[in-house]
Amino acid sequence: MYAISLGDGAELRPLEPWHAEEFLTHLERGREFINRYVPFGSRATDVASARESLQRYADWRAADTAALHGIWLDGKLVGGVLTLNFDAAQGNCEVGCWLEPAATGRGLVTRAMRVLLDHVVLDRGIHRVEWIAATGNTASINVARRLGMTREGVQRESYPHRGVRLDMEVWSLLAPEWRTAREALADH
Repeated sequence: MYAISLGDGAELRPLEPWHAEEFLTHLERGREFINRYVPFGSRATDVASARESLQRYADWRAADTAALHGIWLDGKLVGGVLTLNFDAAQGNCEVGCWLEPAATGRGLVTRAMRVLLDHVVLDRGIHRVEWIAATGNTASINVARRLGMTREGVQRESYPHRGVRLDMEVWSLLAPEWRTAREALADH
């Protein structure tokens, strides 16, 4: 399978059901941090349920509606990027990410997301990419900004999480904007 270098000892690779034990270990290292704003991986509490979580994404990938890609740093799974609500016929998808605390502040998500955006826009023909993040999730919102996304608005108290209704920001990027941003990045 592929392993795309992100530089500095980091790689983007498929994250598949056979990675269940490694995925669970990664989640255990960062579960509280990862789940502050979304319940990603929260149902993966043992190897069997971790495998089920990864299998669900594998099934969605086979149906061409979502995909999961892990970020490995020095050979250790530390996070990932994903597509959701992938609709090739309509040319729309959502992207997201997660990272354990020890891997933050290195630009890993931004670099991985650039690879993912190249794939969905240039290879798959997606026209509109959405990024939805809780207003308090500054790190996630900063990635959207670095990628050249536009903040479209806030869905007030739209996402119930841990007994609180979170405001969710909607950011988007259109294919022509990504092509322009790529050219600007290549010029540096």
